[in-house]
Amino acid sequence: MDNEHVTVFFYGLFMDRSLLAEKGITPSQAKFGHLDGFALRIGTRATLVRNKSSRAYGVAMTIRAEELRALYSEQSVADYVSESVSVVLPDGSVESALCYNLPVSKLSGTNAQYANSLLALAEKLGLPSDYLQQIREQVSDA
Repeated sequence: MDNEHVTVFFYGLFMDRSLLAEKGITPSQAKFGHLDGFALRIGTRATLVRNKSSRAYGVAMTIRAEELRALYSEQSVADYVSESVSVVLPDGSVESALCYNLPVSKLSGTNAQYANSLLALAEKLGLPSDYLQQIREQVSDA
């Protein structure tokens, strides 16, 4: 059995521990944080795109490597590609993590239901108000 654990930065609906639990995933740790130099974009799904003047918020979670592979083998997120990122935690410390992003060339459409669900989750998690406003703007565009 694969007991290796990895830290992954979630910024979309996978920030919801109950959604992960439905998929049989139980993170051993979860820490709020942000990525400097990334902006959230919501199309049919969410992704982060590089933008030097932006900051994206989310949750860094430690999960088993086999759970992460299974999660991103699902058809709806199979096009996402992992990259190494540096997550800034609330105390200012930095933690390395993987972050799965949809290549910009595959970002398309709009999804008002997804955008509204993400906004509700971000509000529930207490993400910063300026970040919530960025999500609201994308909800109105969807």
